[in-house]
Amino acid sequence: MTRYSPCQPNITGSGTVAANPVLTDKAVIQTFDLTKYYGNFLAVDHLNFSVQKGETFGFLGPNGSGKTTTIRMLVGLSKPTEGRASILGYDILTSMAEAKRSIGVVPDVSNLYDELSARNNLLFMARLYGVARDLREAKADELLKIFGLYERRDDPFGTFSRGMKRALTIAAALIHSPKILFLDEPTTGLDVVAAQSLRNLISNLHSQGQTIFLTTHYLEEADRLCDRIAILVKGKIIKIDTPLELKNSAKGKAAIEITFTGNIRTRLDELSIKIPGTKIYALDDDKVRICGGDPAKIFEGAFQFAKDAGIGLEFVNSIRPSLEDAFMRITGLSPKIMAIEKTGR
Repeated sequence: MTRYSPCQPNITGSGTVAANPVLTDKAVIQTFDLTKYYGNFLAVDHLNFSVQKGETFGFLGPNGSGKTTTIRMLVGLSKPTEGRASILGYDILTSMAEAKRSIGVVPDVSNLYDELSARNNLLFMARLYGVARDLREAKADELLKIFGLYERRDDPFGTFSRGMKRALTIAAALIHSPKILFLDEPTTGLDVVAAQSLRNLISNLHSQGQTIFLTTHYLEEADRLCDRIAILVKGKIIKIDTPLELKNSAKGKAAIEITFTGNIRTRLDELSIKIPGTKIYALDDDKVRICGGDPAKIFEGAFQFAKDAGIGLEFVNSIRPSLEDAFMRITGLSPKIMAIEKTGR
């Protein structure tokens, strides 16, 4: 059995872009130049990061950026081509069996059985994970109640909605009280109501001290749920930070939205003359977004334009940077790329 010391020095590779992992006594996941090739295709590119006990750590990136491949290596479903990693101090190459006793995995496709009832699925998983016989039924019923599925406990899993299936799959991963829960794009394909319900469940687990490793391509989801976020593009970590600090990094220019009482879409050139040094975008016939420049001068110029044009100002709003702004600034990619749903494997 091989264990890493939290004080063990990190080995960095030439492909590393993000900062070295933060190694502390609370680190439950650590990677060192973790790399995966499929033939000549580099799927995961020398990843260095750590996950702290009790945090929700997000892997945010477009589909195909290496999120699922990283999880598969960390939970023992795929071997790294290069580099190494530890889970709860156990080397994933030499001591994965020990690590698996303390992790729960929710794959992107459910691993439960359609013909079994919700309760029997949980009892079956409890046996697989080695939960003591006298604790299985109580644990299964507890999870069914927590996830709002107790009234459907005797119904076959195959009759559940997609949202209920995702919820029960997470419950099954928690049946043995794992120290780390891996969630691979848990809300992909769900309707708005089901996704919101599942996010609430994940947030509740986090508030109870559960360590969660979450992959997602939803910017809003990462912003809401994660303590820290690693942004991946083409298998490489571009940036790791808290959602707040990532958004703060996009504060380089002012952004102000102004709604007028009349149509100004054809008069943007006149508005630009009043507030030079800015970029103006028409959001609607009567609404613009103004980027850059001094906010005081923007307000002054907009009021003067409205006065000269004989129209009024209905609403003025200073826009705070979003995670979309940060993603675009950090990666140079449009946030629209994140909206593409997962297809294939």
